[in-house]
Amino acid sequence: MTRVFSGIKPTGHLTLGNYLGAMRRWAQVDQHQADALFCVVDLHALTVDHDPARVFRLSRQTATLLLASGLDPELCTVFVQSHVDEHARLSYLLECVATDGEMRRMIQYKEKAPRERERGGSVRLSLLTYPVLMAADILAYGTDEVPVGEDQTQHVELTRDLAVRFNQRYGHTFVVPRATPPKVAARIMNLQDPTSKMGKSDDSGPGIVYLLDEPDVVRKKIMRAVTDSGSDVVYDPEGRPGVANLLEILAACQDVTPQELSGAYDTYGALKKDTAEAVVEVLRPLQERHRALCADPGHVDGVLRTGAERARGMAGPRVDAAYRAIGLPPAL
Repeated sequence: MTRVFSGIKPTGHLTLGNYLGAMRRWAQVDQHQADALFCVVDLHALTVDHDPARVFRLSRQTATLLLASGLDPELCTVFVQSHVDEHARLSYLLECVATDGEMRRMIQYKEKAPRERERGGSVRLSLLTYPVLMAADILAYGTDEVPVGEDQTQHVELTRDLAVRFNQRYGHTFVVPRATPPKVAARIMNLQDPTSKMGKSDDSGPGIVYLLDEPDVVRKKIMRAVTDSGSDVVYDPEGRPGVANLLEILAACQDVTPQELSGAYDTYGALKKDTAEAVVEVLRPLQERHRALCADPGHVDGVLRTGAERARGMAGPRVDAAYRAIGLPPAL
């Protein structure tokens, strides 16, 4: 089977954008069609200033929500990155293959580093090198496909370059993966700023629907969503981003295209009301499963323990082979 790897970073509470844009597809499609691994990439949360207790708490919550979204440990491997040492072991080897110039050209570093400096903080070396850790996440498992959005394709291209370079220098060791953008992906934007993605690290709570928001909170946020001048309810992401965002959300909840809903409403209020109710219904079963899983923490512990053991079994031989290939002696 094709092997798929996807990770999600515990830097904030998971959002409707995370669910409709990725997690739902993982549960409904990827785990059934591939040998799939889904990872809470907690080491990536350490690249900027953080509260250790919050990272710990969010890592657990993220793993629980992945299971609540429908990931089945009988069909896929769910685990936490820091529980599998092979990620860090391989990352250093790949740092010895990557170049300083490659790291400094990465878009997210170029965006995040100035923001850190503006806040008066120092830029951590890990912020520069974390794309190599991301490459290690992927290459350790012989991954064939990495489902990503446009904002992550540069990282997969770097991963491909490092795999090819390592193979050419030291002998064939790694599968060269490919990015696989979903054919149909929900494009969920911030409700208060529909030109920006609904990101879990964003502090503007009124514009973000979190997966664990209560139904009344969801309704309030959507009913207060920014719309546009004019009155026609048409799908025009460039000219009418606010309305287009609501149509994207409603279409994703109903498994139709936003174009099919374009022109179906006479008022913004009616669109907002239907969108709010659709989101509440989509989140209801996920929230119910999340409550049940929180009531049985031993089950979640067992899933993560088994997932880490399975992941170590997959990654260990390949990382050991990389150590031998690059010239390091085996442990005695």
